[in-house]
Amino acid sequence: MTKAYIYEDYLKEPQHLTFERMAQIHREMVSEVGTDEEALEYYDDLIRAAAKYANIRASWCTLDREKKMETDGSRTSAHDSFITNLNMFARLLKQLGKPAAWRDELGYDTEGYGRKALGDFACYLAFVSGINAR
Repeated sequence: MTKAYIYEDYLKEPQHLTFERMAQIHREMVSEVGTDEEALEYYDDLIRAAAKYANIRASWCTLDREKKMETDGSRTSAHDSFITNLNMFARLLKQLGKPAAWRDELGYDTEGYGRKALGDFACYLAFVSGINAR
């Protein structure tokens, strides 16, 4: 049976990012992009990867064990793709002379809670994209 979750449940998790901190990191990212066409293309790729991953992750709690086992590979692949896009985006911004300090704050741990925090941020980006697509 699915549990009904609220935001405060998430805040009890290790290495969580508050909504406010994710918003600040996102503002820093967007500020660094500015109007640079190449950076905007990388940003679009990042948002697409975030939305793909967030879609899988959002339905995860509703899946039974068998369906989770079937979906796990695509979830992991989508997560890896998001992290790759995030790294490429940060690398480009640094090449453009931007600090991209937000990338260091998000962390590089590709296992455990650090990886989960990166997935949390993907969900945040998908959320902001979704509500702005009205």
